[in-house]
Amino acid sequence: MKTGDRICALKEEKDALVLAHNYQRPEIQDVADFVGDSLELARMAESATKPLVVFCGVLFMAETAKILNPGKKVLVPVREATCPLADQLTPGMLARARADHPGAAVVLYINSTAACKALADVVCTSANAVGIVRSLDAPEVIVAPDANLAAYVQSQVPEKRIIAVPPGGHCYVHQDFTRQDVFSGRERGDTVICHPECRPEVQEASDHVASTGGMVQILRGQPPGRGWTVLTEREMGYRLRRLYPDQVVHVRDDAVCRDMKKTTLRDLLLSLEQERYEVVLPGETMENARGAIQRMLEAGR
Repeated sequence: MKTGDRICALKEEKDALVLAHNYQRPEIQDVADFVGDSLELARMAESATKPLVVFCGVLFMAETAKILNPGKKVLVPVREATCPLADQLTPGMLARARADHPGAAVVLYINSTAACKALADVVCTSANAVGIVRSLDAPEVIVAPDANLAAYVQSQVPEKRIIAVPPGGHCYVHQDFTRQDVFSGRERGDTVICHPECRPEVQEASDHVASTGGMVQILRGQPPGRGWTVLTEREMGYRLRRLYPDQVVHVRDDAVCRDMKKTTLRDLLLSLEQERYEVVLPGETMENARGAIQRMLEAGR
């Protein structure tokens, strides 16, 4: 039996839900029950009814699924698939930022560890960061750990003071895009969409700034044959072409998140077969982080 077929059989046998992020390998996306961005996956994890959840992404995503499903077994196929952006932020940094800015609200990007989420007032994703920050009463808002996302929020919510923690925090994949990528897309006649983790000058030059879920929405219903330059991780191009085969999607082949690519079909198969590796978090951390995540989910309802 082929690996993909065996995975599908095991999902049925074990009553398992397989979730995959848009940046996962194409073959992982193909066997997943649901593919989406961080917000979509958080909502899917929250509403999960199956007793076993396997999260193909990076560790903070699987942690979020566990926090929202404390009574379920949540697996991550590769323990070493972490997020360098998330790892740039520590609880100590957040404690110092709170001390330096008393009264400021703390909005934590979902790309963060469970230990840090436990110290946040509310969590956000790239899809809802602007709305979350705008809804808060506080005139100052700490946004961590992505400084480019913080800059985007500041551009959209100028009435508040946005404090980026750490000041230079960034995703190495998105930080690598430049204005030249925007100009190259325009030379092809494309509409250019960038992720809010891109540099501010790339955001300003692009036609749209959107989360990966937002990119899916932007392309929906467009006339056939339209060209798009998409400035985010390479596999988002696979997702968009699969959803909209009549659109012309250009991505940079070298825009690769190494950790997102660590999960292979064999890893997923072994995870289902052996139920490895289970996500286990301290109870207090889960309880505190759950409040911040649920406040985010409730804000969008």
